[in-house]
Amino acid sequence: MANFYKNAFYDPNTTAAVTVYSCPSNSRAIIQNIQITNEGGSKILQASINDASASTVYQIAYASISGPTICNLATGPVVLEESDSLRLQCNTTTAVSGVVSILEMNRSDQNG
Repeated sequence: MANFYKNAFYDPNTTAAVTVYSCPSNSRAIIQNIQITNEGGSKILQASINDASASTVYQIAYASISGPTICNLATGPVVLEESDSLRLQCNTTTAVSGVVSILEMNRSDQNG
């Protein structure tokens, strides 16, 4: 089993939910941090997990923030199982970006 540290970046061009990271089918992943930067104004942010095994989307975080500021939507580790994905959504596409810090554990010893 190989461990890989990864970043997934969020720079929205739509107000719809965007898949930021998808866990490979041969891996599990731990999301440590979902850091969002708001350069100004008011933003409403949502994070959700698409649970592939249940074919269901679960909202895991919601934040209403005014900027300039930085916030972490993950107040603790979030575990993704095989084929699960993390989705982020913001009510605007301007002056907002983010980075997700991920530890991916791959069973095939290849960088998924």
